[in-house]
Amino acid sequence: MTRRLLAAAALAALATGAQASSPDAWAQFRADVKARCLAGASDMKSPTIIVHPVGTETHGIAVLMAGQDKRICIYDKRAKTVELTPAT
Repeated sequence: MTRRLLAAAALAALATGAQASSPDAWAQFRADVKARCLAGASDMKSPTIIVHPVGTETHGIAVLMAGQDKRICIYDKRAKTVELTPAT
């Protein structure tokens, strides 16, 4: 399921024409998505996180997993805020 979700996010990024940027800028973007998603999921115990490399034109996307608890994190690139799906 996770791979399908990331594949869909990758296609969305390509379809929306994600802006090219420097490797350092993309690394900083991924670090910001990771930090904010982890902060938003502070009730999860030591989650593994997979951050989509570029997201979409307007959003970053990450998948968080801790045991049976799996969540999708959506990061607003402009507002720099996150929303997470409810716990499973």
